[in-house]
Amino acid sequence: MEKFLQKAKKSSADLLKLKSGEKKEILLQMADAIDTNTKAILEANTVDMENAERTNLSPALKDRLYLDEKRVAAMAQSVREIAMLKEPVGRVLDGWEIENGLRIEKVSIPIGVIGIIYESRPNVTSDAAALCFKSSNVVILKGGKEAQHSNEAIAKVLQDVLEKNNLPKEIIALLPDYSREGVSRLIKMDKYVDLIIPRGGEALIRYVSENATVPVVKHDKGLCHTYIDKDADFDKAIKIAVNAKVQRPGVCNAMETLLVDYAIKDEILLPLYEAFKPYETLLKGCSLTREVIDVKEASEEDFHTEYLENILSIKVVDGVDGAIEHIRKYGSGHSEAIVTENYTTAEKFLNEVDAACVYVNASTRFTDGGVFGFGAEVGISTNKLHARGPMGINDLTTYKYKIYGEGQIRE
Repeated sequence: MEKFLQKAKKSSADLLKLKSGEKKEILLQMADAIDTNTKAILEANTVDMENAERTNLSPALKDRLYLDEKRVAAMAQSVREIAMLKEPVGRVLDGWEIENGLRIEKVSIPIGVIGIIYESRPNVTSDAAALCFKSSNVVILKGGKEAQHSNEAIAKVLQDVLEKNNLPKEIIALLPDYSREGVSRLIKMDKYVDLIIPRGGEALIRYVSENATVPVVKHDKGLCHTYIDKDADFDKAIKIAVNAKVQRPGVCNAMETLLVDYAIKDEILLPLYEAFKPYETLLKGCSLTREVIDVKEASEEDFHTEYLENILSIKVVDGVDGAIEHIRKYGSGHSEAIVTENYTTAEKFLNEVDAACVYVNASTRFTDGGVFGFGAEVGISTNKLHARGPMGINDLTTYKYKIYGEGQIRE
C-alpha cells in the first residue's frame, strides 16, 4: 500500500507540469478511447452483472452497476464536457497591495492526491478520474467489489492514454486492495493522501468519517423531500412528485418522503395515489394520509430511511412550518423541494431549509454536477466545509498566496 501511494504522490509532479491545453487534449483522447473500447467495457460489466445476480444484489444497486452502449457513450461525453471546462488551476481569486508595496495574489491550486471511495456505479470511475485530471489532482479510486471488472476495464482505458502521452499511470489509479482493510489503511495514509471523498451507503460514510486521519468530505445519503403547499398548482405538483420518485428511484437525489399540507390533503392525496399507481410505487403514509387513501402505515423508521427503491413515504404536515420542521428532523442535507405559487412561502422555504440544494417548483432529480453545468461531479457533498452540493472541478482545488516584493523586510 505504502509503495503504491508513494508512486501516486510522486506522479503529482508530472501532472503539475501539464499546461491547460495539454490536459484538454489528453482528456479528449480518453473520451475517444472509452468509445473505442466500448465492447471491452461492456464485456467486463457483464461479468459484474452475472456476479450481482448470483449474490442477489439489490435492484437499486444493479441499476447503478449496469452499463449498456448508451451509458458508456454518456461516460465518454461527460469526459469531453469536462475537457472543455475552464481551467480551474491558476485562477487569481483575489489580489491586493498592502501599505509597504507587497503585492498579494490568492491563486487556485490542486488539492494534491485525492482518494475516492464509492459503490456500484462504474461511471464514477471515468467521471472522477477526468475531474481530478482536469484539476491537476492525482486520484486513487476505490470502487466496490461488485463493480471490480467494470472499474478495472475503464481504468485501463484511461491509463493507456496516460502512458501514450508519457505520463505515469499512477495519476489515475485503482486501489489494489478491495477489502475493508484496504479502505482502513487508505484513510489513515495522511502522509500521501490529501483528501478522502466517500460516497455510498450510510455505514461506509460513518466508518470513514469516524476512522480517517485524512480530511474527509462526506457524500452522505440523500433523504430528499418534496413539500406540496396549499397554494400549489396541483397538476404541476403531481408531475414533480412522480418524477422525483419514479424517474430513477435508486439514486441519491430521488425523493423518499412526500410532505403534503394539511389544508389540501382531502383534495390532492387521491390524485397523487392514482398518479403513482401505473408505476406500482409502494406507498406508505402517516395516520392522516391513511384517512384519505388506502396505503400501508409509515413507521418512524420509514421517515429516516433512504429507500433507493420504488417506495415512498407520505406525511401530512401543518403548512410550510410543519414541512420545515419535518425536514430539520429527518433530512440529510441533500436536496429538498417545495411546490407552491406563493412567493413568500417559497422564499421562506428556501431561506429556512438547511440543505445543499433547495428547489421551488422543480424535481429534486436535477441535483447533479452534469445538469448544473460542471461536466460531472465526484459526488454530492452533504458537508458544509469545504464543498457543498454537486462537487465539480473548482471544488477540487484549494489556494495559496503568492506574494511579490521588491526587497521589503519587516522591521
